[in-house]
Amino acid sequence: MPVLRNLMEEIVLKAIPDLTVKQNVCSCEQCRLDIAALALNDLPPRYVVTPKGASYARADLLEIQKYVDVIGAITKAIKLVKEHPRHNIKTIRK
Repeated sequence: MPVLRNLMEEIVLKAIPDLTVKQNVCSCEQCRLDIAALALNDLPPRYVVTPKGASYARADLLEIQKYVDVIGAITKAIKLVKEHPRHNIKTIRK
C-alpha cells in the first residue's frame, strides 16, 4: 500500500544531529523536534508516494542551492531554540 511521505522531513531530521553538535546546542528530544518544526516551516515540502518519486525528489535536493537552503533553515532554527529552549532543565540529555 502506498504511503505518503515528506522527504524534506527525513532530510532535516538526518541533518540535525551533526549541526547541533557543531553549534553546541542541546540535543534533547524537545529541542531536536523544535528545531525540526521550525526548519520545516521555512522549507517547501517534498511529498512522495512511490520509491521512484523519492529518487527524483532526492536528486532534486542534491542541487547545491537547495541543500544550502536546508542547512540555512536548520541553522536559523538552532539559533532560535538555543536562545529560547522549551525543555525542562531536569530532563536534558546530551
